[in-house]
Amino acid sequence: MTTAFDLDAYFERICWKGDTLPSLETLDGLMRAHMRHIPFENLDVLLGRPVRLDLDSLQQKLVRSRRGGYCFEHMTLFAAAIEALGFQPARHSARVLLMSPRQQSPRTHMFLTVAVAGETYVLDPGFGGPAPMFPVPLVDCGTSGPAGTTHWMYRKDNDWILRHRLGSEPADAWVSTLEHELAVDFEVANHFTATHPGSPFVNNLFLSLFKPDGRVSVMNRYVTVRQADQTRSTLLTDRAALRTLLAEQFDLDLPEVDGLSVPMISEWNGTET
Repeated sequence: MTTAFDLDAYFERICWKGDTLPSLETLDGLMRAHMRHIPFENLDVLLGRPVRLDLDSLQQKLVRSRRGGYCFEHMTLFAAAIEALGFQPARHSARVLLMSPRQQSPRTHMFLTVAVAGETYVLDPGFGGPAPMFPVPLVDCGTSGPAGTTHWMYRKDNDWILRHRLGSEPADAWVSTLEHELAVDFEVANHFTATHPGSPFVNNLFLSLFKPDGRVSVMNRYVTVRQADQTRSTLLTDRAALRTLLAEQFDLDLPEVDGLSVPMISEWNGTET
């Protein structure tokens, strides 16, 4: 890295006071703290602002300005943090399978793998709502996965697939060949994700944050709050409601959202439509 990483500021941002030894327990704790304090969000894309991946910009936005971001931002920041602790993460891209089949999904997701005590784990705190909150062992666990786990890896030919339980049924999250990618590869993918007219992030509002007892997710006007075994869904009726939600659930104060223009919310007029 050519830019110094402020590890103390990052720890303060994620409220981390735990161990800093390069162990699996440290990784697990850091992932959970990161995901409970730094939101997944694409507000800058919708506001027409550039999404920068250099470490200075990421520390300013996600750490000092207490904002969130999407996968490229989260994973670049998280990789720098664990590198500062002595880990050696590898950076990879993946094709997201949540809404499109493999053949129609570009490589627009970033995640990490890291070796700890002779075993390799997948780290993906930047995947938003469906993200695993723990290091996932890079072991072929089949299509059904081990009992009692929410996420696992499955190998098919040359592909590795992250699977998760959607309700009671397993589902594919993303697929990757596990090639080691360079920073320039993510710059290209980030440019597509943030600017291409067909990118989901250009056409939809996405927000997600994990809580001690569940998760809050937003897609356009639809808000889903999961607490323990209960799920509650509500519909945002105007931008004022969005600003209130951002402040109360995501600790974000962004008056600029009053000017958001997204197909699913651009016609807000104070009543449900």
